[in-house]
Amino acid sequence: MKTTTRVAVIGGGVVGCSVLYHLTKLGWSDVMLIERKELTSGSTWHAAGGFHTLNGDTNMAALQGYTIRLYKELEAITGMSCGLHHVGGITLADNKDRLDMFIAERAKHRYMGLETQIVGPEEIAKMAPIVNLDGIVGGLYDPLDGHLDPSGTTHAYAKAARMAGAIIETHCKVVETNQRPDGTWDVVTEKGTIHAEHIVNAGGLWAREVGAMAGVYFPLHPMEHQYIVTDDIPEIYNLGREHPHVMDPAGESYLRQEGRGLCIGFYEKKCRPWAVDGTPWEFGHELLPDDFDKIDDSIAFAYRRFPVLETAGVKTVIHGPFTFAPDGNPLVGPVPGMRNYWSACGVMAGFSQGGGVGLTLAQWMIEGEAERDVTGLDVARFGSWITPGYTRPKVIENYQTRFSIAYPNEEKPAARPHRTTPMYDIFDGMGAVWGQQFGLEVVNYFAEGNEPRYETPSFRRSNAWEATAREVKAVRAGVGINEVQNFGKFLVTGPKARAWLDRIMAGRIPQPGRLSLTPMLSPKGRLWGDFTVSCLSETEFQLTASYGAQAIHGRWFAMNAEDGVRVENISDRRTGFQIAGPKAREVLAACTRDDVGTMRFLDVRRMVVGQVNCIIQRVSYTGDLGFEIYCDPMDQRQLWQTLWAAGEPLGMKPFGMRAMMSLRLDRFFGSWMREFSPDYTAAETGMDRFISWKKNTDFVGRAAAEAERASPPARKLMTFEVDADGADVTAYEPVFIDDAVVGFCTSGGYSHHAGKSIAYALVPRDKASDDLEIEIEILGSRRKARAISTPLFDPDGERMRG
Repeated sequence: MKTTTRVAVIGGGVVGCSVLYHLTKLGWSDVMLIERKELTSGSTWHAAGGFHTLNGDTNMAALQGYTIRLYKELEAITGMSCGLHHVGGITLADNKDRLDMFIAERAKHRYMGLETQIVGPEEIAKMAPIVNLDGIVGGLYDPLDGHLDPSGTTHAYAKAARMAGAIIETHCKVVETNQRPDGTWDVVTEKGTIHAEHIVNAGGLWAREVGAMAGVYFPLHPMEHQYIVTDDIPEIYNLGREHPHVMDPAGESYLRQEGRGLCIGFYEKKCRPWAVDGTPWEFGHELLPDDFDKIDDSIAFAYRRFPVLETAGVKTVIHGPFTFAPDGNPLVGPVPGMRNYWSACGVMAGFSQGGGVGLTLAQWMIEGEAERDVTGLDVARFGSWITPGYTRPKVIENYQTRFSIAYPNEEKPAARPHRTTPMYDIFDGMGAVWGQQFGLEVVNYFAEGNEPRYETPSFRRSNAWEATAREVKAVRAGVGINEVQNFGKFLVTGPKARAWLDRIMAGRIPQPGRLSLTPMLSPKGRLWGDFTVSCLSETEFQLTASYGAQAIHGRWFAMNAEDGVRVENISDRRTGFQIAGPKAREVLAACTRDDVGTMRFLDVRRMVVGQVNCIIQRVSYTGDLGFEIYCDPMDQRQLWQTLWAAGEPLGMKPFGMRAMMSLRLDRFFGSWMREFSPDYTAAETGMDRFISWKKNTDFVGRAAAEAERASPPARKLMTFEVDADGADVTAYEPVFIDDAVVGFCTSGGYSHHAGKSIAYALVPRDKASDDLEIEIEILGSRRKARAISTPLFDPDGERMRG
């Protein structure tokens, strides 16, 4: 057995073999895969083998499209068959909301190069004659859908990797992973020890156990999953062609042809987690006992939707486990807090996503970043707070809602509340309607009187409309207050703190008592962060950014650590409030002996507010006169009492994130993971205006940013007023100019202050102008939109800066 390697991939399922192949494809041949039994000895061997592109996350959909197109390449390289059946697939809609979802997804596909179609009942009847169309209003057809041979495909990945120099060692169980002081790893196996520069955990069902060897918890849980293969069915073998896949979300089922019969699987509500306390090492090519009781409701529904099943005999029952992460997406990338330890697990749809996951991880390892935004599958999207007790109910919820309608404003309830601030019970008593971010309960809006304490999921304007309008008005006309807990916060200290920040951040690093806004770029010039940098002293800086990205940002800071600089994640050690509106200064002045009137826009000071030591920043994401007030969490309730006592006589109202996201539209402020994300560059989004070109520092991403400065990118972010009709832009709606799709929306919403529907969109730079008119497809309707360049509120910034 080989005892040294650059990369040791642990796990021989389809994902591990894909990672191995893609590492060789991108140029690393000194790589090795270690498998405790035979290849496919986990979830892979008993997978149904279906593949599809439909996914609410556009980047995941693109990775799935890459995976599906890769199979013919594998066959050409290896001469092996993947058993491809590109039969197409139809996902059924039994109500208007589900059809709305498909229409929205089809719209996204227009600029992704995916040729899906919305089809009516008549077309479905021709494509899939075994479907009972009672109650069906339409569907989404994808010609790329199909199925394959799981074993043959996995072995094709493996052969392609071997042909490029990779080594595969089977019947070689890993028993320990021990890191050396230089960051490399000793992988101890039953056959001996392998010294590896990098480890990739592609352990599948055993990913938790493999992670535990290195002291890492991976938020995964296996679920039991059952599908049935029928005997021969005349309506199938007499059809004269292969029947397409049919997904029936209402019945929680997927169906495809298998030989002369059918294969049907279920995501039943009466689901069951498996191996709660750990996956047995001896488990492999076994199956779980048949359990028809938990799918009896699903079977009864399937008999109605597909009547041919009722008289079909059962040939085989496949009942086996596979793993989910809490949100159903894979866990991929460098593990925070570890050196040279990578994740490629939680890929529950291995034959739809495995190729894309392998490509993404290989690019990340070899090139330093993937070609597209990977936030949706980044292993760091869950923080150190996550536990098995949280993971399990979220995985169950995800399994149960696998085929449910995905609304843009939906807040799923399992395992909540989990993390709360000292203000939770106070705000809850004031009618808070809660959302969550990174496990934290965050107020979306406040219900009053008889208004429901639940926002109805919708593709259109929801029942939060009136409350949001009320809160926007309170801020613009008087003063509003909300928490600042849901900012990620870092404390950077030490004698080299300023120099380090000058290298990490692209923008200007402020002088003591001031703050600045700056992008953080990747080495290739893409946006890796949107930060406020506050200089508390020459050796102390506070950084604020997205709360949900704190683990991702913290990992990047650790990868760029320097002596003489200390970086601490203080996201949950510093909290407080934002107050905003024309009376905000009056409120704060009533609470402190400091001279608030002398605070300029972008000033930062330490003050005592009431009884509490605070850090005050003269800035507000509302675009109004405002202050961010930070304190110790132990002092937050006392600070609230002080601010509320001063503000209530002035009409102060609490407001939530729904109002915040409306208010930011008035000033054309972008939002992280909407306008600003690793999919985009600073020059595309206008963030280049915050880059400090004059500073004498080779900041990360400077060369790429300078290149775009000299030769501007092909697309540009613009703001539009939309002729909407009860539904506003959310994200990724296609943009038409002269009847051709030329771009897409990054986000949008309704400005309650201006009474206008607003959209942000990336359009071709050569077509960008102040009078540009476009059409935006919203729920199947092409709505006219016009470029606007003057902010809807305080256009000269007099109130914000005054």
